[in-house]
Amino acid sequence: MSCAHLPADHTQARTAAAHLAPRDQCSRPGMDSPLSRPALLALSLLLLLALYFARRRRGGGKNRKYPPVAGTMFHQLLNFGRLAEYHTELSRRYRTFRMLTPTCNYVYTVEPANVEYILKTNFANYGKGVMTHDVLEDLLGDGIFNVDGAKWRHQRKVASLEFSTRMLRDYSSAVFRDTAAELAGIVAARAGERVDIQDLLMRSTLDSIFKVGFGVNLGALSGSSEKGAAFARAFDDASEQVLYRFFDLFWKAKKLLNVSSEAAMKRSVRTIDDFVYAVIDRKIELMRRDQQEFAKKEDILSRFLLERERDPGCFDNKYLRDIILNFVIAGRDTTAGTLSWFLYVLCRDQRVQDRIAREVRTATTGDRDVGAQEFAACLTEDAISKMQYLHAALTETLRLYPAVPIDVKYCFSDDTLPDGYAIKKGDMVNYQPYPMGRMMFLWGADAEEFRPERWLDDDGVFVPESPFKFTAFQAGPRICLGKEFAYRQMKIFAAVLLYSFRFQMWDDNATVGYRPMLTLKMDGPLYVRASLRS
Repeated sequence: MSCAHLPADHTQARTAAAHLAPRDQCSRPGMDSPLSRPALLALSLLLLLALYFARRRRGGGKNRKYPPVAGTMFHQLLNFGRLAEYHTELSRRYRTFRMLTPTCNYVYTVEPANVEYILKTNFANYGKGVMTHDVLEDLLGDGIFNVDGAKWRHQRKVASLEFSTRMLRDYSSAVFRDTAAELAGIVAARAGERVDIQDLLMRSTLDSIFKVGFGVNLGALSGSSEKGAAFARAFDDASEQVLYRFFDLFWKAKKLLNVSSEAAMKRSVRTIDDFVYAVIDRKIELMRRDQQEFAKKEDILSRFLLERERDPGCFDNKYLRDIILNFVIAGRDTTAGTLSWFLYVLCRDQRVQDRIAREVRTATTGDRDVGAQEFAACLTEDAISKMQYLHAALTETLRLYPAVPIDVKYCFSDDTLPDGYAIKKGDMVNYQPYPMGRMMFLWGADAEEFRPERWLDDDGVFVPESPFKFTAFQAGPRICLGKEFAYRQMKIFAAVLLYSFRFQMWDDNATVGYRPMLTLKMDGPLYVRASLRS
């Protein structure tokens, strides 16, 4: 649908989606493809033929209905820089499809019934599996996003208890308010200038998540910590590389030889580990010096250390390191990325931006004008709960730009999905939040429009959708424990910024791309102009 066919109020919002420019896979050092494009195409054809004849020779499964073949892993390598769009195009043709690899099928689906079956109904048959664990182990280790069974249940139980406490809610809200006010002060000092708001959001959310998670003042926003900045860069690089591993047949060989992209991966992981283990060591030393004072600590790492003190054999420092990094990717990358996309679409739709600013003011200060610090203090739980349109706008951002664009599960035994397609043991089954947000059969003809109103009833009250249709926070037993935590953080940051400033793109014709990573992060700066709201 062209912009000419859209209602006038939504033309700018639709244009925002049109300005999304995927990045070429070869533009980042270290992400080298081991083969040329013609060689990849030739291998792809050979793979298709080999698997076709292998299946015919086996003779099995001829009475079973398998998802249509849409390509091979080599096609995915060729489209790595635009992987989300590539899968969206295929999903419009086939709601469930296969991509062939030498060892298994990669099955992709956008059917909500399939998603519910994978994430809830037959949850026990779909997990991380050995392959996914191996691919992600260098970065995420045995953290909650990379394990099944007892380790997953243990971390889930401890994290669930922590996220349900009033202590963490109050502590995290105070951290978010202070960090958001600090961010507003930096933006105010540069009002009217070109500002990379994504960089500021990444640094500020990293600061806040480290404070909440580990009780550490990282200093990323102020630029006072070179080690913190190096950690953030290394984490981004490693996150991209582990995604590439899913489609690189040679990654284990490159890792063994310590060459090419795997050599860069090793350097990134070393930087990450040095930083994280130093944080753990400082915490342990603090606990040894004053056990009674340490017991009052409210950050999550301290709570895990106290549990280990009660049961010394439950986990070691490596396990703590894994828990930390999983928490970082959940609390920093996803939130900062969503806020960046949120401001991007608001820059292209001033109507929505101004409506949110009015709602924020009405819910807090009314006619009074106050500074950022005083305004942040007004963001109580009650005030935040009144911001229904802001909640809808953030949710609409997550629909179109989900923090995790694709999620993979390993099939432990032969199965049949609700749409009738057969899945074989060892297949990697993927549900796809990014393509699902763009499917007209799910969201209507305006699926690609940014329209917060779709989430509100006639009284302006937010109405949630099924988590198997809106999959940004997963669903079932693995549903995101930090969902409310994330919304609170995003709403506090968004409210402080939009109360104080009006944002515009620095260059109206600028395109915004994304970096193919575990999370949907913009590739490069988001340059905006911030002007003070009077």
